[in-house]
Amino acid sequence: RTAVVTNLDPVSVRALGMKRSAIRTVFDAAEGRSEVIRLEIGEPSFPTPPHIVEAALRAARDGFTRYTANGGLPSLRKLLAEKVERIDGYSASPDQVVATPGGMNALFSIYLALLNEGDEVLLPSPGFPNMDETVKLLGGVPVFYPLTLEGGYLPIPAELDRLVTDRTRILFINTPGNPTGTVFPGALVKELVEFARRRGLWVIADEVYDQLVLDDDREHVSAARFDRDNRVISVYSFSKVYAMTGWRLGYCVAPKPLAETLRKLQEPQVSCPSAISQKAAEAALTGPQDAREAMRHAYQERRDRAWEVMRDVDLNGFRTQGTFYMLIDVAPAGVSSMDFTLRLLAESAVSVAPGEVFGPMGQGLVRISLANEPALTAEGIRRIAAAVHSAGSRRTA
Repeated sequence: RTAVVTNLDPVSVRALGMKRSAIRTVFDAAEGRSEVIRLEIGEPSFPTPPHIVEAALRAARDGFTRYTANGGLPSLRKLLAEKVERIDGYSASPDQVVATPGGMNALFSIYLALLNEGDEVLLPSPGFPNMDETVKLLGGVPVFYPLTLEGGYLPIPAELDRLVTDRTRILFINTPGNPTGTVFPGALVKELVEFARRRGLWVIADEVYDQLVLDDDREHVSAARFDRDNRVISVYSFSKVYAMTGWRLGYCVAPKPLAETLRKLQEPQVSCPSAISQKAAEAALTGPQDAREAMRHAYQERRDRAWEVMRDVDLNGFRTQGTFYMLIDVAPAGVSSMDFTLRLLAESAVSVAPGEVFGPMGQGLVRISLANEPALTAEGIRRIAAAVHSAGSRRTA
């Protein structure tokens, strides 16, 4: 009789060590509760523009339902090369462009291509929540550099310099920033690229909100504009700019040898991006841009309304310059951001993203999304203020 093996470990140590996103924990807790004001979700509230949807339907009818090249359709990569020159201000050939199933897949493949076991990555905090777990999952070591409200959530190159060791491999920057909403000045972007050059680092520039700058006197400045020796890799997505989160299409622009490696890595991971989504993306790039601009203006108005309410209810935070997020200081409540978030959901029916998910500098903060209806967002901010002030009063009583 054949023996049955029963002592198999369920999953790898690496997978077991990966923390689940606290935002997803809040999402699950709020799901199905119709009375909850949902401010935790980083997703546009607008539908995908109709001409993009129609292009996808047409592509399906015309037979674009098969595999494509690992790095995307040549026609799409040509359009993307034209886009970064027109919008982001630097030149790239289609061979440098890799289309991916979402910006997260692009980032995963980039880290997979660049990291060896024990290599260090400089990550911002507060910063994009999926980065540290991705780095750890691939054997790297996250090293956080601080962003502060007092400093406008801008990195300080001198502080970065002190964090560099002989294992530092990558500098990750994000502008416009999630969760901070900061848009880096061009002079700072140039200084960061020069810092990476002096220290021999790759630069991963997360620029997925490049067309969601909300202040008319600011502009997005791409790190690739200052790349003199092929060290900058730029990452973009259709998700936020065109309200295409579920279409799962992103792309990156990399030096040609690295781009070739990234295309190779697509095969064992995902084979290729969705052909239908790629044809929809072509329509997004070539079709009318009025819907995209209308969404940006709506976020601008929502930001202005939310900031006005913040001032009215005496909450401290950062006036968002880009993206559709806003950070709020809840430290006066005297509890951890996660405890505040769960209490706010249970007692005030408002869901927010807890600051811990954004790294060590996120403690004492919560992030709200401006993608909800303005009246609901305003009511949510009032409830956050009431919870902060009430907890603060109990502490001092």
